[in-house]
Amino acid sequence: MVTDALAQAGGAAAPPTNPNIALLLQMLQLLPIFLILYLLLIRPQQQKQKQLDKMLKTLKKGDRVLTSGGIYGTVVGVDEGKATLKIADDIRVEFAKSAIVQVLAEGAK
Repeated sequence: MVTDALAQAGGAAAPPTNPNIALLLQMLQLLPIFLILYLLLIRPQQQKQKQLDKMLKTLKKGDRVLTSGGIYGTVVGVDEGKATLKIADDIRVEFAKSAIVQVLAEGAK
């Protein structure tokens, strides 16, 4: 009698589900998280890197720049991978182009 009562309390047995559908539903739950990470972290970083690459390609003589070390200088020579900066009257220093982080506006000092 007790086993009959327990069997009836469980209700109807659930139909067997396809494990592939359960896996697909789990993947669909993770999709918005990956989309948000892409939109908030990855895409802005890629755009910033493209801007930096474009700035370094258009670097020319006479541009006033800031290096990653905090040194301000004026470009007096540009090579494939390096730039020569004038940081004082008779002082010229070679930097890797990747060390230049910003080209300053024309009127900036």
